[in-house]
Amino acid sequence: MIRYGIIGSGMMGQEHIRNIALLPDAAVTAFVEPDAGMVARTRALVPQAAHVADIATLLARDDVDALLIASPNHMHIGQLTEIAATRPLPVLVEKPLYTDEAQLPDLERLMRAYPAPVWVAMEYRYMPPVQMFRDKVADATGGIRMLTIREHRFPFLEKVGDWNRFNRNTGGTLVEKCCHFFDLMRLILDDEPQRVMASAGQAVNHRDERSDGQTPDIWDHGYVIVDFARGARAMLELCMFAEGSRYQEEISAVGPTGKIEALVPGPTRFWNVDAGPAPTPQVIISPRNPTGPVAHDVPVDPALLAAGDHNGATFYQHQGFLDCIRTGRRPDVTLRDGAQAVAMGRAAQRSAQTGQAVSLD
Repeated sequence: MIRYGIIGSGMMGQEHIRNIALLPDAAVTAFVEPDAGMVARTRALVPQAAHVADIATLLARDDVDALLIASPNHMHIGQLTEIAATRPLPVLVEKPLYTDEAQLPDLERLMRAYPAPVWVAMEYRYMPPVQMFRDKVADATGGIRMLTIREHRFPFLEKVGDWNRFNRNTGGTLVEKCCHFFDLMRLILDDEPQRVMASAGQAVNHRDERSDGQTPDIWDHGYVIVDFARGARAMLELCMFAEGSRYQEEISAVGPTGKIEALVPGPTRFWNVDAGPAPTPQVIISPRNPTGPVAHDVPVDPALLAAGDHNGATFYQHQGFLDCIRTGRRPDVTLRDGAQAVAMGRAAQRSAQTGQAVSLD
């Protein structure tokens, strides 16, 4: 039995808790959460778990074997540093790993010296259609030359204290939201980025909102182009005022022999049932010769869809994390992977602000 301590049980923390409940030989035994409303919701999910005041109290318990960090973005590095100094347990830490350049020295120390596994939560890797896409992409394309990721979705959801409305807490949209996609680019291409160019901004969402007298400055759309070391090019297209779309994520890769696409619906709870049933995820392979696409349905277990907003990925991610703890294997998503995804997002934010390409050499 692996017993989890949860640090931050807001919306995403609760998704993790629901998925942990589906896993054999895993349980949540304690959690840290300062917001009274979220505490009540967490107690409804795991009434047997203890609500404790702080991380120090959590780490002092003898019924915690592993940690999940799902607190606001800007808190992750400080919390990891406290854990490292007190009781360095295995950790699954939500993305983005860091938000500010000032956190890099602490992150570098963690990368050098943290003695237990730290797995950065990049759920999009584990969506079943994305997994099939990754399995088939090399044969389908003959070697990727162009990779495109499109996410057309709903606006940022309301979070406690509106923390996700401001760049100072999130790192900016191209870090907070898009580090997932930059991680996928590196993973799918098995290569490192060299140059980032972006155009992005705030066009529609949150412009009329006020939080403590301040107007949110988080962006809601953008394009990002990334040049990779071995010559492949990747592009991200993000729009966060497009919740009417049939598919939320559309990923395509093209090479000399063909094209492959993954089509991923958005969260079940946001689907407009008046439009009919939500679509089934698909992977479509379109060879150049003979021409003509072949579509593969990739259905997801309804129990996993009900447990979260990531197409079943959170469950599969926890399976991998638990296997990592039990076998001692390397985490799928290391601290370096998490840091690289954020570095790409920060470069994209800077490029969009300055109008200049940003080198990552």
